[in-house]
Amino acid sequence: MENIDHHGTNAEELQTDTRPEYMKKRVIIPTITAIIFLIFGIYFTIHSIFYQSTDDAFVEGHIVTIAPRVEGPVLELLIDDNQPVKKGDLLLEIDPKDYEVKLAQAKAKLEEAKASLINTENQVKKTLSDLEFAQADYDRYSKMHSKGIASKQEYDSSLNKLTAAESNSKSAKAKYDETTAAIKRLEAEVEQDELNLSYTKIYAPQDGLITNRSVEQGNYVQIAQPMFAIVPEKMWIVANFKETQLANMKPGQPVEIKIDTFRGKKFKGQVDSIQRATGAKASLFPPENAVGSYVKIVQRVPVKIIFTEDISNYNIVPGMSVVPEVKVK
Repeated sequence: MENIDHHGTNAEELQTDTRPEYMKKRVIIPTITAIIFLIFGIYFTIHSIFYQSTDDAFVEGHIVTIAPRVEGPVLELLIDDNQPVKKGDLLLEIDPKDYEVKLAQAKAKLEEAKASLINTENQVKKTLSDLEFAQADYDRYSKMHSKGIASKQEYDSSLNKLTAAESNSKSAKAKYDETTAAIKRLEAEVEQDELNLSYTKIYAPQDGLITNRSVEQGNYVQIAQPMFAIVPEKMWIVANFKETQLANMKPGQPVEIKIDTFRGKKFKGQVDSIQRATGAKASLFPPENAVGSYVKIVQRVPVKIIFTEDISNYNIVPGMSVVPEVKVK
């Protein structure tokens, strides 16, 4: 009897101790989970008030495309892929022989025109002298004829000489003007040929790295044909924020920049400017919302973000994906 009571008591005690712990586990775990979610929810809510971020952002930079201003075979190529260059460095030379010959011909024509101008100028002076003499001769015979001293034949002869002198003077002056105009035209041609000759040598317009090279030594290049590009070291971020994120955003606000290539590294930056049009409105074919059925879509506005720290030791290039986080409050 004692054993039975003893076993019964143990069973009751066991039942009494186990049931509350089981019930506690069913209640405590969801409660802890709910508290964790609540904490994270509060954190992200507060965080979203003070910070705005987007993953629709990319590294941007100026890409300077180099193209020739004259055509011809590439005589010398002084660059290679991804080579750093400095402003003023000679990058490429097009064969200048054709342009040197053309310049020499233009200079020869100019000298010939200048020599012709001297002869024309002397001719103008001679015709002016003849005109003065013919005018004086006509004036004299005209007075004498009016007084009956000179004959009609002498008067007519002086008039014809005056008319011929005037015609010769006008002709010489016209030739002088024509030669002067030709000299100006030839001087312009010489200047253009000198420019074309100088264009056979292509220099770096600024510092940067050579990229997208598509030219080789010996290639025949055409005017405006893209040969390669120079990418400067200066980079920035273009982040396309939703229009609902811009209420408190303004230039000068600090930014933390995460670049996918450099995980764990946060770069410092700041908002430089906000574009005065949405990306869709600034596109080549903006949407026409006044026609057809309308569906409202949250628009994105490009925001320019600049780096405020030295990034020269990092291989950051245009097109890289980034995630900027702007402190708006």
